[in-house]
Amino acid sequence: MNPAAALHLTADRRRSTGESHQALHPLLAGPGQGLPIPAARDAEQARLEAEVFQRVCAMGGLSSHPMGIVRVRPEKDVLTLQLIDEPVVLGHWVEFLYPRVSDVKDAGEDPRDRVGGVPGLRSARVPGGVRLYRPGMKAAILLRGFSPDRWERFATKREGVYGSLLRRPDWTPVEEAAYAAQTARPCDPFWLMSSLLRRIRATVGAGPVNSTDTWTSGRGIRLETTDGPPCSDLVRLLTQGPCGLGWEVTAKTCTCRCDHRHTSTGCSVDFLDPATGQPVWYSNLKWNRTPDDNRVRALAGLQAALT
Repeated sequence: MNPAAALHLTADRRRSTGESHQALHPLLAGPGQGLPIPAARDAEQARLEAEVFQRVCAMGGLSSHPMGIVRVRPEKDVLTLQLIDEPVVLGHWVEFLYPRVSDVKDAGEDPRDRVGGVPGLRSARVPGGVRLYRPGMKAAILLRGFSPDRWERFATKREGVYGSLLRRPDWTPVEEAAYAAQTARPCDPFWLMSSLLRRIRATVGAGPVNSTDTWTSGRGIRLETTDGPPCSDLVRLLTQGPCGLGWEVTAKTCTCRCDHRHTSTGCSVDFLDPATGQPVWYSNLKWNRTPDDNRVRALAGLQAALT
């Protein structure tokens, strides 16, 4: 295959995942066939990815990579995430993900309110990284790009503060109840969130600070960036081509091509997933944040607190 043609065929996936052309070239099926992004194999894999996504995106914009994710390697039975090797980012992943169970035992309380983090989440060291999983389930997320020793140090520190469940080989009853309370259905938003996490690099703008947030809202989800890409790029990647999700645009307010700066207007795009009828409401706040002195001091304070 002509090298230029091959480069073109991997372009959308590279933009969506951050993978290199060299890594993707062997996956090309034939002339003229673009490279798609595989969906999660089953509901449990999608659900694990969605719950991790929802928890970690609360960290905000701590680097130029959304949630510190530099690269995504999407496969049907596992999702590999390469994180930036920065203590403040790794510390926040540990802080937001690992489960903590409240001692409150009110009989009528929803068990989901008693578990912080991802119910049932456990971790194990693997060569070159950390594997996130739930006991007795095949779904997995691999985290790479950093020293597992550093991850373990953060985890041990959190364990001392919260009585973490990292070392427990099975579920606690409260975690099981919290997991069961969120019944998985084919139209649940976690499928949308899993698809977005597998394309997280599509939400990255050109600025030095990027963050992506998502949460459920009614029967759909909301997706928000603070300094995201031009709307035309994001719309194309999520709707069209081999990596697209087949979503439709139902409404759009875009200031990307204005000849003057908008400091508070931002952009918004309403998507619809025709397969499920679920909406995705996207907004780009366009804060134009920069790593100024105040931000540098704030990050230094966070790092000191975490380490």
